[in-house]
Amino acid sequence: MDIKANSLYQEMQAMISQAQLPVHEAPNIVKQPEGEFASMLKNAIEGVNDAQVHSKTMQQRFEMGDPSLSLAEVMIAKEKSSIAFEATLQVRNKLLEAYKQISNMPV
Repeated sequence: MDIKANSLYQEMQAMISQAQLPVHEAPNIVKQPEGEFASMLKNAIEGVNDAQVHSKTMQQRFEMGDPSLSLAEVMIAKEKSSIAFEATLQVRNKLLEAYKQISNMPV
């Protein structure tokens, strides 16, 4: 089997140049209202909760013998919800740490 390295390299370079997006100006940054952070945090927590509920529902359906679900799908949903929960815990821990640092600052 003869592999031509130069032609393969040129093909890869052509695909890379096609995949690159044109550079545009930076978008205007819009200042969000103060209540936006609270709603964003609430939506994120609700998303994690939805992932956990979906995972639990899939697990129960699989255990009841639903033929439309595979074990792989159930395990993937369970891992996604687990990762989302762990990320939420890490964000909470960082927020608490930042709050403690700010509250301990001398005025």
